[in-house]
Amino acid sequence: MAAAEMIDLQPPRPAHGKQKPTLAVKIFYGFGQAIESGYIGVAAFIFFYYTAVLGLSGGMVGLALAISMAVDAVFDPLIGSISDNVRSRFGRRLPPMVLGAPLFALSLGLLFSPPVGLAPFVLFAWLTVFKLSIRAFASLFNLPYFALGAEMADGYVERSSIVAYRTFGGLITGVLLTILAYSVFFAGPGGLQTAERYPAFGWAMAGMLLGSAAICCVGVWAYSVRLPQPITPTKSVVLSLGPEVLEIFRNRSFRTLFLSALVVYVAAGLNGALNTYAYIFVWGLQPQQIQTITFAYILGIAFGVPVTPILLRRMEKRTAVMLGLLFVLSSWVVLPLLRANGLFMPTGANALPWIAGNVGWAGFGTGFLAIAYPSMMADAADEHEVLFGSRREGLYFAGLGFANKAAAGLGALLGGVSIDLMKFPKDAGRHIGVALPEPLLSHLVLAWGPAAAVLGAISTLMLLPYAITRTRHEEIAEQLRLKRADDVSAGRST
Repeated sequence: MAAAEMIDLQPPRPAHGKQKPTLAVKIFYGFGQAIESGYIGVAAFIFFYYTAVLGLSGGMVGLALAISMAVDAVFDPLIGSISDNVRSRFGRRLPPMVLGAPLFALSLGLLFSPPVGLAPFVLFAWLTVFKLSIRAFASLFNLPYFALGAEMADGYVERSSIVAYRTFGGLITGVLLTILAYSVFFAGPGGLQTAERYPAFGWAMAGMLLGSAAICCVGVWAYSVRLPQPITPTKSVVLSLGPEVLEIFRNRSFRTLFLSALVVYVAAGLNGALNTYAYIFVWGLQPQQIQTITFAYILGIAFGVPVTPILLRRMEKRTAVMLGLLFVLSSWVVLPLLRANGLFMPTGANALPWIAGNVGWAGFGTGFLAIAYPSMMADAADEHEVLFGSRREGLYFAGLGFANKAAAGLGALLGGVSIDLMKFPKDAGRHIGVALPEPLLSHLVLAWGPAAAVLGAISTLMLLPYAITRTRHEEIAEQLRLKRADDVSAGRST
C-alpha cells in the first residue's frame, strides 16, 4: 500500500495528445531561445572579427571554429544523456540549464575581448578555447531546453506551436542583437572594421542573453517540475552512453534527419561565414544597411513561422522542410550567379533593396525549417519509445545539435580555406572603402551562394526516406497511450 501511495504522488503522463502548457508557460519558454539565437549571432561577427579585423588567416580561424565545434559536438551526446538521466526535485532538465547559462555568458564576453597584441598562434588558441567554451555551455543549456520543449506537450500540432513560441523568442533576440550591434556599437562608417568596438559589444550581448535565460528558467520552473520523470532507474552515464547512442542510430527516422541536417548545416556554415565579407566587399554596404538586411531576414522568418503550422494542417512535415529549403537555396543561387557573371552589379543603397528582398525570401523558408525540423525530431523520439521502450529526447536533440555544430564548424573551415585560396588580402578589413579586383569578388560571391546551395540540394535529397507521416504518428501516439496506461497499471499493482 505504501508503495502504491508513493507512485500516486507522481502524476502519470496523460493520454497522448492531452498534455498542453498554458500560454504564459509557452511565452516564458520562448525566452530560453535567446541562448541559441545569441550564439548564432556570435557566428555572424566572429569570423569577420578574427580574420578581417584582427588579421588571422582564414584557414586558422576556420580551423579554430571547426575544432571548437567538433570537440563540443562530441560532448553533446554526453550532455543529452546526462539530461535524460537526471533525477531531482527540480525535474531533469532545469538543473543543467541553470548551470549552463552564466558560464555561457562569461565565455561569450571573453571571446570578444582578446588581449591586444597577441601573437597569431596565441590568438588562435584564445579563439579556439573560448569558442569551444561558449558552444559547450550553450549546449549545457540548450539540449535540456529543447528536450523540455518536446516533453511539455505530446500532440502532433501542439508541439509545432511550442516550437513556434521558441522561434519567436529567437526572432526577438535577433532584433535586439541587431539593434545593439548596428545602431549602438558598430554604428557609422567602418564600424565593423574597428577592433576597439568589439569587446563592449560582447559583454553587452552576454548580459542580455543571460537575463533572457533567467526569465525562461524562472517562468517554466513550476510547470517543469510537475512533468512526470522517467520510471526507469538512473544509470551510469559513462556506461550507458555508448549503447544509448547506438540505439538511437538504429532508428531510420533519426538517421535520415541527422544526415540531412549535417549536410545542410555545412551549407549554412559556409554561407554564414562569408556573409559579412559579401556585404562589405561585394555589395559595398554600410553597417546600418547590413542592419536593414538582417531585419529583412528576421522579418522573413517572422512571416514563415506562423505560416508553417497552417501548412502542417494540410501537408506533411517533410514536405514543409523541403519547401523551406527550396526558398533558401533559390536565394543562394539566383542573385549571386547574376553578380558573379557581371549581370547585376549595384552597390550601396542601390543594392540594398535587392539584397534585403533576397535575404527576406531566404528567411521565409528558414521559418519553415525552424518549426518543422525540431518537430520532426520530437516525432522521431516518440517512434523511438515505441521501437525500443525508452525515451531519448535529450540524445535525439543532442544528435541534431551534433549535426549543427560539427557541420557548421566544417562550413566555417570551408569558408576560411576559400578565403585563403582566393588570396584574399588579410588587411582588407582594416581599410575602409578598399576596392578589390573583380575576379576576386566573383570568386567570393560564388563561394558565398552557389557553392553552399549545392550542399543544400544534396541535403534535400537525403531527406526523402523520412517516413513519419501524420498517419504514422497517429499510430505511434495510440501505441504510446496504451503503453503508458499499462505502465501506470503495473505501477499501481506493485
